[in-house]
Amino acid sequence: MNLRNFALGLLIVLGWAGFCPRMAAAEDAPPQAIAVASAPVAEVPSAATAHFDAEKATEAYMATLSTQARQRSDRYFEGGYWLMLWDLVVAIGVAAILLNTRLSRRMRDFGERLTRYKWLQVIIYGAGYVLLSTLLALPWSAYEEFFREHQYGMSNQSFAGWLTDTCKQVAISLVLVPPALAVLYAVVRKSPRRWWLWGAIVSMAMLTFQILIEPNYLEPVLNKFYPLSESPLKEELLSMARANGIPARQIYEFDASKQTTKISAHVSGMWGTAQISLNDNLVNRSSPEAVKAVLGHEMGHYVLNHVYKFLLELGIILVAGFVFLDWSYNALTRRNDETWGIRGITDVAGLPLLVALLSVYLFVLTPVLNTVTRIAEAEADNYSLNAAREPDGFAQAALQLSQYRKMRPGPVEEALLYDHPSGWNRIRRAMVWKAENIEAADIAAYDASHHPPGTVP
Repeated sequence: MNLRNFALGLLIVLGWAGFCPRMAAAEDAPPQAIAVASAPVAEVPSAATAHFDAEKATEAYMATLSTQARQRSDRYFEGGYWLMLWDLVVAIGVAAILLNTRLSRRMRDFGERLTRYKWLQVIIYGAGYVLLSTLLALPWSAYEEFFREHQYGMSNQSFAGWLTDTCKQVAISLVLVPPALAVLYAVVRKSPRRWWLWGAIVSMAMLTFQILIEPNYLEPVLNKFYPLSESPLKEELLSMARANGIPARQIYEFDASKQTTKISAHVSGMWGTAQISLNDNLVNRSSPEAVKAVLGHEMGHYVLNHVYKFLLELGIILVAGFVFLDWSYNALTRRNDETWGIRGITDVAGLPLLVALLSVYLFVLTPVLNTVTRIAEAEADNYSLNAAREPDGFAQAALQLSQYRKMRPGPVEEALLYDHPSGWNRIRRAMVWKAENIEAADIAAYDASHHPPGTVP
């Protein structure tokens, strides 16, 4: 689960074309990393000590990664830092084009010529905005989502397949965004002086609605969901769900491998509903212990009510953000009135400016958003260790990030730029937990059969 995903979801509500983000807390990794993590644990170098040593076990797991693999992971992940900056530049660039060429103003005028109803004018504008903003950002989206992913071996899609999914995402945006904008601007017109407060409240209500409909109505647009094949592992997962009070009678698998080499899983739902889903990459390329550890993490998000906590935290952030929008929007429109032709905060032609300003605000708050999310992810990690009781499976899952995430960043780097604990921290967390439970029957039995790191074979 990622708080930034929820924040970016707000950009969708405000009109930034894109697919509603999936609540997937499990990290992703290309198949090469999965092959390392799925190897028999006995192949992992063991630390020569008479007692289990968490630090040596951590380093033994880390030693399974080659220097080349680690350097490649670092390049990919550190490149993501620049992607955040370029995403901001693109968002501002799209807004600048729509405003300075007066395309935004013309779309508003077109809607006003077609109908006298304000809500319908906003819907007409919203549809045009979704299409134009997507088209303008398409070259960058193609690089970020297709070409770069292929460069690092993380995509299975052809360009035609990627373009098809993009069209589906645009179709979803055309269904959701214009009506959402109509509601939002109706609130703004009703209370132009306090719009920042009511606008934030309405936006959060819309995001809550998105979370509710996403598992059943949005995710199946891109992927096929089907019941996981019967197996002892499935029964163990269902048992773990029941033991942790999760009301799910089925576990679903979805065909993500047609698009990506990455693994993912999620437990979605609110108010007494739950759907447990894991993608076919996780099913086919991870050990049973790793699958249980990943699902334990996802169940942790559900049981610990992270979605409600995130909505509350994000609501506070958004109220402050909308106050910033109110001040900065008015200041900029006054200076550029003749060029942009925006009549005020109630004018839908100013939407590109709102999206650009919100993008700036969220970019500046990246360390805050990352910290809030990283704390929740650490909580879910701890929950997984206690619920699944698979510390070595947890470490294996962390290794599956070895070509997707920089495994061992510096402390400042992790604090500012990581929205999940680093791979090294996650492995160490698992090994510390194991050290405290080393004499438990299930842990001892696993060690006896697998000879994991930190024990004497």
